[in-house]
Amino acid sequence: MKPLKEFEAQFPTDEACKAYLVAKRWPDGVRCPRCNRKEKVYALKARPFHWTCCNTDCGGRKGYRFSVITHTIFQDTKIPLTTWFRVGYLMLTAKKGVSSLQVRRIIFGENSGTDWRTAWYMCHRWRAAMRGDAFRLTGEVEVDETFIGGKDKNRHASKKSRVARAEAAARKPSMYRPNEAVGYKKVGVIGAIARKGNVIARVVGDMGARMKADFVNDAVSENVSLVATDEDHSFHYVREGMPHETVCHSRGEYVRGNVHTGNIDSFWSLLKRGIVGTFHNVSKDYLALYLNEFSFRHDNRKNPDMFGTLVTTCA
Repeated sequence: MKPLKEFEAQFPTDEACKAYLVAKRWPDGVRCPRCNRKEKVYALKARPFHWTCCNTDCGGRKGYRFSVITHTIFQDTKIPLTTWFRVGYLMLTAKKGVSSLQVRRIIFGENSGTDWRTAWYMCHRWRAAMRGDAFRLTGEVEVDETFIGGKDKNRHASKKSRVARAEAAARKPSMYRPNEAVGYKKVGVIGAIARKGNVIARVVGDMGARMKADFVNDAVSENVSLVATDEDHSFHYVREGMPHETVCHSRGEYVRGNVHTGNIDSFWSLLKRGIVGTFHNVSKDYLALYLNEFSFRHDNRKNPDMFGTLVTTCA
């Protein structure tokens, strides 16, 4: 990634941002976002970065008008593209993420009068663009699951379950049973990582054997030399013939030759540190977007043009 001064010098105006977006979005020529063709697409001289598509089954005689931000995360925005680009840059350079409140302070200023929801909306739009899972993983792959969410006993008194409140009142923490908490449940997440490669992480509602097997079959290619997991018996239902090895954490075994889950565990650690230290609280409804963000940064950690890659996914 470029230094901040160099980045801002590259995008001093909205016109510079739009020219960059055109180059990244349509490297082989402007295409209609509706019919995806570049024939009979004409630029509007009176309106820079606007075109009209006159293909019969698209715009017809009147033409379908579109701009460089049509069908992108910037569509219908009233915020300058220079501001959008700075927010995206901040999100990519923060290893553990950056909160919407921090974005508001840095980009808009504490006394700007801008609502924090504006920054929150912009960050989520960028996270929606950070989608992955384009290719299945190959080589040596690690698969593991984790749960996102704090302990019920550490929640605010008004948000604790009935069980936790009763235990706190009775001062008997040994009787605490989190699985009996009414209306409170951690969110399950499953992930797979190719060593020295990409990561795929998904929010799941069930940690059963069938769900895990389906995830492995979807995320891991047939061209794989090893699938390493922990001793969870649910992973025994993965695709027949897959080279599957396990380590038994309950017996203190974490590495056996090249069989371990250290890489996916490191990713979970980074994700949880970001949630606890930066975002503090993540809703289940938006957890998938945060997984997009952390996965995208991980997959492009060695990409010198990470921001350019992100811009190509905005449409």
